[in-house]
Amino acid sequence: MQAVIPAAGEGTRLRPLTDDRPKPMVEIAGEPLLTHVFRTLLDEVEEFVVVVGYELDAIVSHFGEAFRGVPITYVHQREQRGLAHAVSKASSHVDGQFVVLNGDNVFGGGVGEIVERARETDSDAVLAVESVSRETARQTGVVETSARRVTGLVEKPKDPPSRLVTTGLYVLPEEVFSACQLLRPSDRGEYELTGAVDVLVRAGATVEPVRLDGERVNVNAPADIERAAELLDGE
Repeated sequence: MQAVIPAAGEGTRLRPLTDDRPKPMVEIAGEPLLTHVFRTLLDEVEEFVVVVGYELDAIVSHFGEAFRGVPITYVHQREQRGLAHAVSKASSHVDGQFVVLNGDNVFGGGVGEIVERARETDSDAVLAVESVSRETARQTGVVETSARRVTGLVEKPKDPPSRLVTTGLYVLPEEVFSACQLLRPSDRGEYELTGAVDVLVRAGATVEPVRLDGERVNVNAPADIERAAELLDGE
């Protein structure tokens, strides 16, 4: 299985740390954020497909062609137009079911179990989910479920239909690339991956929600750097 890692973001909320480097190269516990992302998936995948953009040379020159023996392929997202747009850039490099792990997430565990569940189940896709407050749900991808199946997804809703949300970890079928092509920009002007998965659901795909067994930190602001370091220190 391959992993697509969107890592093209500028990280504007992390400035001045990202004035001269991309967000994935911001250091967490003495190593680039992207190092921790790679390490999380090291035993689960056979290739990393990294979507790069802002200050991409810093990533390519640092990691080169492989991470600890796992090959790295780089694809360029020239404009940041949303997560679905980033993932779609990897379409010509992916064969079969694949993992998506956002390049700004630090996980304290549970990723391997999600990938293994995807290998075991007959479902077309598996989403790692967690429960949050309604206020937090308004700021992320919200998942609706019934009978242990995803019935719908919506990005950053004003009135969340549930408190179950995405975590930046997905195992998806190749068909999601076609779904990405059907999307229109959201109110934020972005092509949302939640929208693409929702297209699959409405087309009849079986998408299984699995609760993440472990903590995670989405590194968006300076305070998140310390939280992520503490999470890694506790592993």
